[in-house]
Amino acid sequence: MEVLTSHILFGIVLSLGAFGTGVCLKRKWKSPLLNPLLVAIALIIIILKVFSISYDDYNIGGSVISMFLAPATTVLAYSIYHQITVLKKYFIPIIAGCLAGVITSMGSTYLLCKAFALDQEMIVSLLPKSVTTPIAMEVSRQLGGITSITVAIVVITGILGAILCPIFIKILKIEDKVAAGVAIGSCSHAVGTSKAVELGEIEGAMSGISLGVSGIITVIVVLFL
Repeated sequence: MEVLTSHILFGIVLSLGAFGTGVCLKRKWKSPLLNPLLVAIALIIIILKVFSISYDDYNIGGSVISMFLAPATTVLAYSIYHQITVLKKYFIPIIAGCLAGVITSMGSTYLLCKAFALDQEMIVSLLPKSVTTPIAMEVSRQLGGITSITVAIVVITGILGAILCPIFIKILKIEDKVAAGVAIGSCSHAVGTSKAVELGEIEGAMSGISLGVSGIITVIVVLFL
């Protein structure tokens, strides 16, 4: 058993299998709570606990998947380029929406951290919670944060965004599809964008552009911290 779990393929197969299970469950029951990423995390934790498998053994293969985070960041540039016509058409709403989203996210996070008397290391670890994981990790690293905490809060933010954004869109009666997409992409990055795609083509496109633009704006804002 120990030889099996310490093999590089174990973490890879477990991760892909857990995520695939999440996708199947989501397709079958259509519940927003059955987010594939959330299901995958829960299944992996349960399996590691039940079979007393150490995180280090799992991460031998899991780290291979993490290697794709950096290349995935470059895909954001392609996504923006691919939607360049849409970006030009809605340039002002997208930039204004993303800027407002970044400032609100980082500002509210900073104030809440101060209110709960968290130390500086924890504050900078939580600041980039609303941008995609590769960018958030680098921002956290540059500011002296704890990247593992950053990854955790980014995942939680994305899942909550995917679950709650459609609800808030209905409650607030947001009928403009561009506004809805920008809001989702700027606050809940790639995980939220997967939900935006389900809402409609325009929402998905706007969210995809916004998650990239928000990442760029976040990096720029960090330069002045």
